[in-house]
Amino acid sequence: MEVIFNRRSIRRYKKQAVEEEKIEKILRAAMQAPSAANQQPWEFIVVRDKDNLKKLSEISAYSKMVAEAPLAIVVLGNEDRMRLQHHWEQDLAAATQNILLEAAYLGLGSVWLGVAPMEDRMKFIADVYGLKSKIKPFCVIAIGYPEEGQENKFVDRFDPTRIHYETY
Repeated sequence: MEVIFNRRSIRRYKKQAVEEEKIEKILRAAMQAPSAANQQPWEFIVVRDKDNLKKLSEISAYSKMVAEAPLAIVVLGNEDRMRLQHHWEQDLAAATQNILLEAAYLGLGSVWLGVAPMEDRMKFIADVYGLKSKIKPFCVIAIGYPEEGQENKFVDRFDPTRIHYETY
């Protein structure tokens, strides 16, 4: 459970490739996420090519760090697997959280960059990868070894004033 408390959004990375076995572990963790009616609508694009990372960094004003990351994972939803259409974003959020936690567990830093439901960002990803209309972009996750001073570390966010029992 320590990884839950120590995980942080890491935006600066060393110029060190992420090993294949770590990428597989991250993707395995993603696919262990809970899913409504076990529909598992997720698919992933693993991006390591510097030109492709540069393209992805243009999603928004907040995604520039992707260009300097050694790895990005594009999280997608496949409508053909969505038996419960209104739960795909929840399913992919759970898979994304698993990616973030596994990355931290493996000594990597990561940051979740929102795409869905913003149509302009979804269209950008669809255009970059030539996605069919049934493949819905959800988010992009930049991943790499954290630069010095960017480590995953505990910051206490507990706030008892946000807890309500039985009534608001």
